[in-house]
Amino acid sequence: MNKKEREFQGFILDWYEKCGRHELPWRQTQDPYVVLVSELMLQQTQVARVIPKFAVFVEKYPTVQQLARASLGDVLRLWNGLGYNRRAKFLLQCAQTLVGEHDGVFPVHYDELLKLPGIGPYTAAAICAFAYNQPVELIETNVRQVYIHHFFKNKESVTDKEILERVRRTLPESQSRQWYAALMDYGTHLKSQHGNNTQRSKAYKKQSKFKGSNREVRAAIVRELTVTPLSKLQLCEHLDTYEATKIQPQLAALLTEQLVVCIEGKYQLP
Repeated sequence: MNKKEREFQGFILDWYEKCGRHELPWRQTQDPYVVLVSELMLQQTQVARVIPKFAVFVEKYPTVQQLARASLGDVLRLWNGLGYNRRAKFLLQCAQTLVGEHDGVFPVHYDELLKLPGIGPYTAAAICAFAYNQPVELIETNVRQVYIHHFFKNKESVTDKEILERVRRTLPESQSRQWYAALMDYGTHLKSQHGNNTQRSKAYKKQSKFKGSNREVRAAIVRELTVTPLSKLQLCEHLDTYEATKIQPQLAALLTEQLVVCIEGKYQLP
């Protein structure tokens, strides 16, 4: 580690000590189950929206065993408002696999975590860092934001390989949990002060607009069905701000993904 990297490491840790969001509820535990719930909720969702949903969810399902016994419909009702409902399904499937195949015990190794439903490279690394404090290499949008700002000021199309090399060199080996929490908070701060540096990342993809999108229609369908089962006609009447030609294909997709079922002509949550 060179002088600039040592100074960077010290700066990040000092900034986090003074300005970090230490009070976030998922930072009060090292339980891998709670870390998993928070990580799936936080994907593409703002922290302020997650906090109340997270609190209700872990109160209802405080352990992986209790979640594994839940129905998908009940999980979707609690998840309602966070969007990307497939994440709720993945979370439930993961809990059921952990209980059914691992006696409810989370694997401690990255490669084993990757084998669980709904856990990709980032989530596996996040569990290793935040639950087990392992010195893993982890990359997501806030990590990119920080490293591009400090080490790639005048470079375009910065690759994740380049960023991960800096992550590898600057990661405090015994402080992964603190380090990545610091990077995520500082990355959020940088974005608010300097704009989105991740646009200079080769991995950057602009998120599509929610308004008028298929995602909005899907979310609206699930939201209506959290209240009561509805026929296709009733569903279209409830969602009269959308054209039926937009509702029907998304309803069909939700059926295929088993996020919605149809029983005796009524659509409902599983």
